[in-house]
Amino acid sequence: MNQFEQLTQVIKERRSIFPPMYTGEKVSDEVVLELLENANWAPNHKKTEPWRFRIFKEEALQGLSDYLGDYYEKYTPQEAFSDKKLEKTRKKPLMCSHVVAICMQRDPEERLPEWEELSAVSCAVMNLWLSVSAKGLAGYWSSPKSILEANEFLQLNEGEKCLGLFYLGVPKEDIKVMGQRGDIKEKVKWM
Repeated sequence: MNQFEQLTQVIKERRSIFPPMYTGEKVSDEVVLELLENANWAPNHKKTEPWRFRIFKEEALQGLSDYLGDYYEKYTPQEAFSDKKLEKTRKKPLMCSHVVAICMQRDPEERLPEWEELSAVSCAVMNLWLSVSAKGLAGYWSSPKSILEANEFLQLNEGEKCLGLFYLGVPKEDIKVMGQRGDIKEKVKWM
């Protein structure tokens, strides 16, 4: 199989795999750093490298669980509140090996539009996600309002914002998530 075929396979096999589908087994910190090193090679205009990551592991996962649950309890209107949703919110981080807060550090000089830096961070996350898949691991990107408003909890720097959480774990062996896409020819217009 040539490089293009290998890349195509990894791209087509990448899926959102959720924490209830994880074994609970831990991924080594060295592997997490390898994954983030690949994220670090994302394209970015003016070489601003705007991606930043906060890694939750071990005891810090409990802190994240507490923060997310407390936020849900405090800000969810009574008519929308669900004990089941609260339990799920608190349990999710604890089912993971690591949770990565995906953050963006805005160029202090604002030499480029914010959307370009958001796009660069998205590219970094895609590199992360493809690397997770290539390693046979599981993950997904979630952006609940609670984490988008977590500047103090995440100890963000001036000009930094959180864009979501990337949940990471080892998938159960029997998990197969099938992908589906429409025909690319319906999405292309040749000029």
